[in-house]
Amino acid sequence: MKKITSLLFLYFLAIQAFAQMPAVGRIEYSSSPSEILGVEREFAIFLPKSYNNNPTKEYPVLYLLHGGGDTHTAWPQKGNLAEIANQLMDSKEATEMIIVCPEAGKENMSYFNHPEWKYEDYFFEELIPFIESNYRVKANKNHRAIAGLSMGGQGTLVYAQRHPEMFVAAYAMSGYLYRMDLPFIDPNDPKMERLQKLVEDNNAVKLLQNASDVQVEKLKTVDWFIDCGDDDFTFDPNMEFIQALRSKNIPYQLRIRDGGHTWQYWNTSLYTTLIHITNVFRESVLSSNTY
Repeated sequence: MKKITSLLFLYFLAIQAFAQMPAVGRIEYSSSPSEILGVEREFAIFLPKSYNNNPTKEYPVLYLLHGGGDTHTAWPQKGNLAEIANQLMDSKEATEMIIVCPEAGKENMSYFNHPEWKYEDYFFEELIPFIESNYRVKANKNHRAIAGLSMGGQGTLVYAQRHPEMFVAAYAMSGYLYRMDLPFIDPNDPKMERLQKLVEDNNAVKLLQNASDVQVEKLKTVDWFIDCGDDDFTFDPNMEFIQALRSKNIPYQLRIRDGGHTWQYWNTSLYTTLIHITNVFRESVLSSNTY
């Protein structure tokens, strides 16, 4: 009897300790239907710690794009997304936000349209509406941002150029902005050649260089941030993008730090990303007098 009583006592202590544990934001893995692609598309989503406890609160949203060869699991599993987001949100350096990590690495790896795989159409016509219908996000430009690394950095800059009315900020890390002949890319691989052609067809630098005066004025409504390591093979394309911004008199921020095309670099970049995006959210809302 004493043994049972002791076990019950320990059980209730464990329950009490669990109940007193501080709430934390969490990653969930889900999917959304796509008539455009003809398959279910997976995504990961970070929900801040107050999401379940405050059923009326709405949140700004960040779309965080993975790089080539990865999937929607990359930022949560390799990029320490939940740990970094919780740390910054608990310290108030970053505001509570929903962070969506789309999947663009399976079947046909790319963020752009080609005849058999219209991913960009899916992203804007299906994914964003799905997120805004199923999660409590503030569905407007002032509360919607995009960021990404490598291939996702190109996706970030191209999406924000084509849809400046959708995003208040675009943060690109080590963006792979146009076709590059690199030692680890096999030119004899048909799948890789198709991807390289798609990358070049959506050259982020040329797209900006060819922007009209009307387009440039729209691009000035987006906060542009380029972040690249000094040893990164994408360094020159990113500097060309900066030069194009300068030639169009489009404001921007640039960070060059020691590092290469590695998760060690992108992990540290994520801290800057979330803090900077927070500041843009706050400034854009205050300037629009929507509070």
